[in-house]
Amino acid sequence: MSDADAAQSKYVLQTAGFDARFPYTNQTRHCFQNYTDYFKCIAAKGEDFAPCKQFKRAYHSLCPNEWIGKWDEQRENGTFPASLEP
Repeated sequence: MSDADAAQSKYVLQTAGFDARFPYTNQTRHCFQNYTDYFKCIAAKGEDFAPCKQFKRAYHSLCPNEWIGKWDEQRENGTFPASLEP
């Protein structure tokens, strides 16, 4: 097995699964909901709680990086438009 094959086998590509709350809509709401759910989950259960990681994988799959960066800045500045309390 070459080094390229070994490096390639370490990654599993996965997109967010179907969410019945957003059956026919633009995925923007799905993206935002997973972002807020992730931070609510880690606030309630801690970063090491494995089910929280599914929300993170989903929002990283659905959301543009620019949005994530903007929302991270807003959270740091206390101006994020949604409550992240569990």
